[in-house]
Amino acid sequence: MYHWFFCVAAIASAADPAVSAPPKLYVANSAGNDLHVIDTATNLVIRRVEVGPQPHGLAATAAGDQVFITVENTGGEAGELLWLDPVSDAVTRRMTIGPRPNQLAVTPDGRLAYVPCDDASWWVIDTEQGKVIAKIATGGRPHNTLSSPDGRRMYLGPKGSYHVLIADTRSHRLTGEIPLSDAPRPIVLSRDETRLYANVDTLIGFEVCDVPARKVVHRVEADVPEELLRKASRSHGIALTPDEKELWMCDVFHDRTYVFDLTAEPPRQVASITMQGGGYWLSFSPDGRTCYISERIGNTVAVVDVASRKVTAHIPVGQVPKRVLIVNPLGRQ
Repeated sequence: MYHWFFCVAAIASAADPAVSAPPKLYVANSAGNDLHVIDTATNLVIRRVEVGPQPHGLAATAAGDQVFITVENTGGEAGELLWLDPVSDAVTRRMTIGPRPNQLAVTPDGRLAYVPCDDASWWVIDTEQGKVIAKIATGGRPHNTLSSPDGRRMYLGPKGSYHVLIADTRSHRLTGEIPLSDAPRPIVLSRDETRLYANVDTLIGFEVCDVPARKVVHRVEADVPEELLRKASRSHGIALTPDEKELWMCDVFHDRTYVFDLTAEPPRQVASITMQGGGYWLSFSPDGRTCYISERIGNTVAVVDVASRKVTAHIPVGQVPKRVLIVNPLGRQ
């Protein structure tokens, strides 16, 4: 009886794609109309999904059972929010929203989406009902958004303003801000929500923010090789390794990704990785062994071995890839 049960269970597991599937990497091709889906077990493209002109933002639930996409539809007055099933990679729903929606965030359960739009507001969307339940005036051009791990707060970096805004997801009201030295670009948050790290304009590096104190505690500049400093640059693309011991960050114009040790205070640069061109966004595999970096110049995604800090492959994708997101179907490790 034991052997029969074991065999049936093994067959069911092998037949169920949600159980056996490895994490997928989703790549938004910002100058095209599609996503590329990459199997992280083989680093091969397994699917191309047409979603609409200029896909920008990618977000997923904590369980990995739903992916959300923002499509800018530049040229029109409205953008779109899309729902995508990460098992079939089929778009299951579309919703018209505000102009030029950027990098959204969703609560861990996926019930609320905060979408920054080019009408100087966050659009708050009930994803179960597919309706707008609030619009939060933000000023500037709302850009990159993060959810706190518990889903109670959202963090927004609006271009044109020198701060990160914080909103309460129950009242849908702004509750605070963290001043920065310049306009924020990508931001990342520690799991305990005590530290926020922000790329800002004019800086090849990042600022370290004490979230409870609402202030910058360190301004960290990357060590760029002297011979490369040919022109002004900035950083765009920032991520923490899953163990949060390192921060990785892209240099937009010098074709480098820098690695910083977060166990040091202030963080200390420990590596510089040469890229093919135009690194812009990063995502780590759940086991922390691989980092995927979009390279908008050359239309590829770089595969980087985290331990050796070596680029092991370049995966061809669509036109000007920017946002990349690892989704672990149904939260499997």
